[in-house]
Amino acid sequence: MPPLTLRGITVDFPFTPYPCQKDYMSKVIECLQNKVNGVLESPTGTGKTLCLLCATLGWREYFKDSISARKIAEKMGGAELFPDRPLSSWGTTATDGDVPGMKRQEILFFNHRLCFNYRPKVCVLGSREQLCINQDVMKQESNHVKVHMCRAKVSSRSCVFYNNVDEKSTDKDIMNSILDVEDLVKTGKKERVCPYYLSRSLKQHADIIFMPYNYLLDPKSRRAHNIELKGAVVIFDEAHNVEKMCEESTSFDLTPYDLTSAIDAVDKLLREQAAEVGKGDPSEDFNVESLNSVLICLAEILMDLELAINSFEMPSNNQGITKPGSFIYELFQKAHVNYDTKMAVVEAMEQITGYLAGKPGIFLNTSGLQKVADIIQVSLLCSNCAAFLCLSSVKETVHIHPDTSNFKKKQSADVWASSSVKKQGNVLSYWCFSPGYSMQELLRQEVRCIILTSGTLSPLSSFTYEMHIPFPVCLENPHVIQQDQIFVSIVDKGPDGVQLSTAFDKRWVHLSLAVLNLSRVVPHGLLVFFPSYPVLDKTLEYWRANGHADRIENMKPMFVEPKGKGTFTEVIDGFYDKVNDPKSNGGTFFAVCRGKASEGLDFADTYGRGVIITGLPFPPRMDPRVVLKMQYLDEMCKNKTRNKQYLSGQEWYRQQASRAVNQAIGRVIRHREDYGAIFLCDHRFKYTDARAQLPSWIRPCVRIYDNFGSVVRDAAQFFRVAQKLSQSVSVAGQGGGCLRSAQSHWQSSSSLKAKVLDSHVPSLKKRKLGMIFSHSGRGKTFMLELKKSLSQDSFTKMMHALQVYKATDNLDDLVTKAAELLIQDPNTHSLLRGLYQFIRPHHKKQFDEKCQLLTGQGCGYKPEHSLSREERETLVQQTGKMLKTSEMGASKELDSSKELNQGGSHLGTHNLCGGVSISFVCVKAKQYSQLSCV
Repeated sequence: MPPLTLRGITVDFPFTPYPCQKDYMSKVIECLQNKVNGVLESPTGTGKTLCLLCATLGWREYFKDSISARKIAEKMGGAELFPDRPLSSWGTTATDGDVPGMKRQEILFFNHRLCFNYRPKVCVLGSREQLCINQDVMKQESNHVKVHMCRAKVSSRSCVFYNNVDEKSTDKDIMNSILDVEDLVKTGKKERVCPYYLSRSLKQHADIIFMPYNYLLDPKSRRAHNIELKGAVVIFDEAHNVEKMCEESTSFDLTPYDLTSAIDAVDKLLREQAAEVGKGDPSEDFNVESLNSVLICLAEILMDLELAINSFEMPSNNQGITKPGSFIYELFQKAHVNYDTKMAVVEAMEQITGYLAGKPGIFLNTSGLQKVADIIQVSLLCSNCAAFLCLSSVKETVHIHPDTSNFKKKQSADVWASSSVKKQGNVLSYWCFSPGYSMQELLRQEVRCIILTSGTLSPLSSFTYEMHIPFPVCLENPHVIQQDQIFVSIVDKGPDGVQLSTAFDKRWVHLSLAVLNLSRVVPHGLLVFFPSYPVLDKTLEYWRANGHADRIENMKPMFVEPKGKGTFTEVIDGFYDKVNDPKSNGGTFFAVCRGKASEGLDFADTYGRGVIITGLPFPPRMDPRVVLKMQYLDEMCKNKTRNKQYLSGQEWYRQQASRAVNQAIGRVIRHREDYGAIFLCDHRFKYTDARAQLPSWIRPCVRIYDNFGSVVRDAAQFFRVAQKLSQSVSVAGQGGGCLRSAQSHWQSSSSLKAKVLDSHVPSLKKRKLGMIFSHSGRGKTFMLELKKSLSQDSFTKMMHALQVYKATDNLDDLVTKAAELLIQDPNTHSLLRGLYQFIRPHHKKQFDEKCQLLTGQGCGYKPEHSLSREERETLVQQTGKMLKTSEMGASKELDSSKELNQGGSHLGTHNLCGGVSISFVCVKAKQYSQLSCV
């Protein structure tokens, strides 16, 4: 593939780019060149991450060249290196004030996939839990114990893997390799070098650094990993979660369990030291008097903090009390912790935690002590940073509420917990409601630019408002697929005519009937997303108790997304195996919006032919954090300053549901040749504001249905057409020539081997499909002339347009696409009129009028050209002339209350003849008898 030039930058892209990919890379380069922030949305399947990497790496090569040119020019005393190309023509990078002192332009990526066309120096940062290979450390159950044990081994140089880091970090093979987390672990085991510290060493020479969000957004993690941001390009891939991560990085919840376990750890250590002093064998690690003094002081601080939190009387509704963000100062002051004393307190806690972690044998539970230390650091990070603690008009950021957790359950899960944790108390919550704080903090670090990108950022306007930083560059990309590869329906009512909703009294029977019937129509894999785990659990519980689950199971075996991580891989592998089983009808995967299955899991091709959304996944309306967030936004709207825009609380609330829906429906289309159906099974999707927040590439395809039978009918037809369009289309021509449709490669090789739709839809008895060939000499001549006059690409597009017209009966689409190809050149106007012979009778007059308008000449329309089949048969009998006919049948509207159980003539038969081979759909009538509504 020859290099691509965009905005003066040469980009090495491995394929011929689609127009939307060029637009995307141009926007990325615009951000990098002009040092401005950007928010870029490009649907899944458009090669977003590949474009992102190629564009940034192409720009970086240009950046290095421009710096070299500037330095050479400086050594030449200001003389131009290339007289015909002044230094200014290299762009702003050659004259940037922040370039001196920079050895490289770092690009920081988050949530990565690696590119193969460029070979940059790459570093991937991960946690010890992911990268550590020291068995003594990894066998520890508590993560913070692993951290402190690792630090102890490193400081004493007792870890053989760490001792090899300096030598191996300069190994050329390792430095020049592109290693992900798994590769780092394999390399570490093979070379006997610590992957965790190796990655931190490689970071010093890396061109691109990949890391999780929190490593950048959390100031403590950023310092721990020594991440320097000045002049760096920061890119958040899969940024639809960045808002939540920004808020989480500056929020915390301190529970009674945390405080009591911290007190318990200090108390036990104090008793242990007292016992050792009594034996005359004090610890060598600490001065006894100093240690006891520190322990007593920490115990007092922790108990005072616990007393201060539990001193508040809770209202009768148990909803808790809220205070301004600055109240956190007052609360910690009661425990004698302030900005002046915090460093000493934190250091003492970390020293004790490290000491306990380094002791042999059974370790005390020090997680609570570590958490308190982290919270003190976060909440007292900056004494004069009002934006962090409490934006000027925020009145509720600290929330104290009764603890309702089950301590016995926690105790049984944690062998280190003592009996003291059974005490009931209050929870101290500090919640940051402005994700913009973390973004502004990045800008204060003098980054070059910030790029946020994902497949589901819509609506962009509200997303950028939340970030509170300017985004001069925005992009909402279209998809690379055709509209006939996606079927989007809003299903208002179920098979029994009852309105669909996830309301408590409506989600039981009616939804099960809708899922059952749609599972008969959707081939292979079907995904069903619920708003939350409680709704999913209660719905399945009712279905299983009343036999509804058995009926779905018999049609497509059911797989349910687990809440924990442990069994998820086992469940999803079982679903994949069932879909791949040629003896099976596929499988149904029940999952939750915002769950693991909706966040990037691959359901390409047959694994996800259909997605059902069972409701709008709004956040829990009475949750204190949600209530306070909405109140905060409403107050920001009332007191908004000039040039700053805020979402209202209600707008944010709706946005959260829409973004979760958009992420879930993104599972259905994973690449250019994929196709699938989306069923929005909730009447609220009919409202304009709900549809407006769907992705831009989906909105034009949305159809609203009041009748469930119509949904089934159109969905069945869609899958029939999609399967035919995914195969090669032969065109009869002189000499037996054969052409392929532009969409002939929709399906992967595995999909092509799959059974046809008949085996997956037992309720639909279909007559065999076949190509229709015309032996008309005029038709052959026209097709040859059309092929001769157009380029191969244009001719393929024209064939595809005709094929879609035969399948959808949409004349406007055909005329639009044909006009794009044939109107520009007056010599091809006759070819547009020549399409008249392939137009159906009821469209003949309309097509003739459009040609008259577009070319100034009609097609010779006569009234008899619009005769129906019956009229032409009568005419044949009267005149004795044998006319070739094409069967026309109108799809009869399906009445779900009458037809779904009894069968009915709800799908007509379409047989069309023409001079070109065009695939089409035939569905035999009266064959929906197995669709259920009881």
